[in-house]
Amino acid sequence: MAGPAEAPIRKERLDRFLFFSRAAKSRTLAQKIIEAGAIRVNGERTERTDHKVGAGDVLTMSLHGRVVIWRLLDCGTRRGPASEAQALYEDLSPPPVPRVELSPYDAAIAARGPGAGRPTKKERRETDRLRGAEEGED
Repeated sequence: MAGPAEAPIRKERLDRFLFFSRAAKSRTLAQKIIEAGAIRVNGERTERTDHKVGAGDVLTMSLHGRVVIWRLLDCGTRRGPASEAQALYEDLSPPPVPRVELSPYDAAIAARGPGAGRPTKKERRETDRLRGAEEGED
């Protein structure tokens, strides 16, 4: 006689999981992300949108210019509110890299000195007066 039957771990398509977890705005966008090779499941790169994922799997993704690592807790059954979507995974991502601030030297290169660039309307009129041109001529 066998012990109590354990429910098998439910698996879901990778593109549906990305949609349900709000990693992608649509399933079509999720499919494009997967086909571009930006997703790894348990360390192995996949380009198959129908790859099955379930609780315990680890997804490593390159989304929006940063690396995101999620351990799946549940597959989900629908695209619900954000609080429901965040309950589907545990975020193991490293903290984002701090942005590099411009040094004072770099800021000085970007700054423009007075009189540089195109003259204003007032400066143009003053220049025309110096040259002796009449008002209204062009």
